[in-house]
Amino acid sequence: MELTPLTERFILHWGEMGSRWGVNRTVAQIHALLYLLGRPVSADEIVEALGVARSNVSNSLKELQAWRLAKVVHVKGDRRDHFETSTDIWELFKLIVEGRRQREIDPTLTVLRDSLMSPEMANESPETEQRIRETLVFLETLTTWSDEMLRLKPETIMKTLGLGAKISKVVRRKSS
Repeated sequence: MELTPLTERFILHWGEMGSRWGVNRTVAQIHALLYLLGRPVSADEIVEALGVARSNVSNSLKELQAWRLAKVVHVKGDRRDHFETSTDIWELFKLIVEGRRQREIDPTLTVLRDSLMSPEMANESPETEQRIRETLVFLETLTTWSDEMLRLKPETIMKTLGLGAKISKVVRRKSS
């Protein structure tokens, strides 16, 4: 498979961004390839297109499947597994937000709640307790807002974001 220069640049950039987001570079590159191609792709095609080891592709595909960002599909007349991702950017965004919440935010909420309920909290300073409580309230508020936003249709989210930007500009002007 021959990639165009633009496609190759996008895939390489997505891999770099993946590294900054805490995702393996190859995982991000494979996801970008699947997203841009918009069709089922075999692992062999991925190896050829990206020039990475077959074992790296296999492990990366497993990780993408664990995030629900790639799924196995079958192509008529071909016994190999093929992989695809959604081409709906909002669906991908929701999956990533949900996955990060499950892996990062929910465990933190549990630790914060457990900390506040722990008898050991009596040994902590009032400032420490206050900071833990404030962090919990912040994360609970953020996740509640996030849940509500993710329930909306993409068109509604875009309108909401546009309104939010306008409100922010008005508030900034009034505070200046």
